[in-house]
Amino acid sequence: MNSASCPRCPVDNDVMDNNLTDQERAIYEWQIWVQDLGETGQSKLKSATALITRVGGLGGPLAQSLAAAGLGKLILAHGGNTKPSDLNRQVLQTHAQLGKSRVESCRQRLLDLNPRLEVEAVPENVSEENVAGLVASADIIFDCAPLFEERFLLNRECVRQDKPLIDAAMFDLEGQLTTIIPGQTPCLACLYPETPPGWKREFPVIGAVSATIANLAALEGIKLIAGFGELLTGKLLLFDARTMEFRKITLRRNPACEVCA
Repeated sequence: MNSASCPRCPVDNDVMDNNLTDQERAIYEWQIWVQDLGETGQSKLKSATALITRVGGLGGPLAQSLAAAGLGKLILAHGGNTKPSDLNRQVLQTHAQLGKSRVESCRQRLLDLNPRLEVEAVPENVSEENVAGLVASADIIFDCAPLFEERFLLNRECVRQDKPLIDAAMFDLEGQLTTIIPGQTPCLACLYPETPPGWKREFPVIGAVSATIANLAALEGIKLIAGFGELLTGKLLLFDARTMEFRKITLRRNPACEVCA
């Protein structure tokens, strides 16, 4: 599916070019040169709000790439403090942040990169209590949570609120990515009716693998917001870093899905 024809693109197609400042045109000059992006696409990025749930090995590099690309606002939801075991992959954390709020470190590092960015730091993981409000606050949702319980909550709420969801995940040297447009594509529950057996919050991870999937997810979101290119709608992208192979699988909606049927 081409995002340019998607009726659920998060930013209105009537966004005008003139909301870019001269400074922004200078900063994003090389990006604006990208075919089909241009100033109109850059304006859409500036006007968009994205929710990123968990800003760790996946969400951190993703947030960094979106901030560098000129997104207008990021909502970061992640509880807890920075631990030593975070530092091999969570690029928005530093040794100086050990024992301190993880999401506050992310906020500051992103503002250092892009002071024009608006960042809302929510020191909580996704839960039944906050998921509706978090999803309602954003145009596009990036799911980077390691737990299926959180991913299922986000999927359900995005379907209910008709919000596009980009679901990214990785394990060991493998990663996967798909884009969910409610009413048009299979949802996460079509793909995983229940939590896969043996899935745990802690698992083997190399930072370069999580950053690879994170940046593919960021690129997918940029295309969706700006309205160009082909998206992973109805497709599951699989990446195997051991063999450096990519493949795509076609997904089908489950007519009996309890979430989107």
